[in-house]
Amino acid sequence: MIYETLRFLHVLGATVLLGTGAGIAFFMVISHQSRDPRLIAHVGGIVVLADTVFTASAAIAQPLTGYLLARAAGWPLLSGWVAWSLALYAIVGIFWLPVLWMQIQMRNLAIEARDRGAALPARYHRLYHLWFTCGFPAFAAVLAILWLMLTRPAL
Repeated sequence: MIYETLRFLHVLGATVLLGTGAGIAFFMVISHQSRDPRLIAHVGGIVVLADTVFTASAAIAQPLTGYLLARAAGWPLLSGWVAWSLALYAIVGIFWLPVLWMQIQMRNLAIEARDRGAALPARYHRLYHLWFTCGFPAFAAVLAILWLMLTRPAL
């Protein structure tokens, strides 16, 4: 029963990470395409909140449930597919923390532009392109982790 509960919680966390990440990216990209500081400020606020509440919660729960699940199943943590998953998880974190900071900065820049009735500044556009670029390796790493979890290949 413990194993099944841990597995459920771990899969739930992975689903939240993937779903929230994809949803956040979608809404940020769509709002950015409008070039409207009012819309970007609004969506940016929701994105920062969602990333902080959902992604951060799942990001904390994943290593905890993963560790307990690996122990319950008898999987070694520092070898094979589990070790690869941990390495990829670290890569996701290396990209996610700056992305969260960039989202906060982009939201703040959009709020300032909205309040001044001005266009988005060049810094916003630089941050957006960097944010967009960072999303690819992070998202690819999450997909690779899910593949490793599902297939548990002998590595």
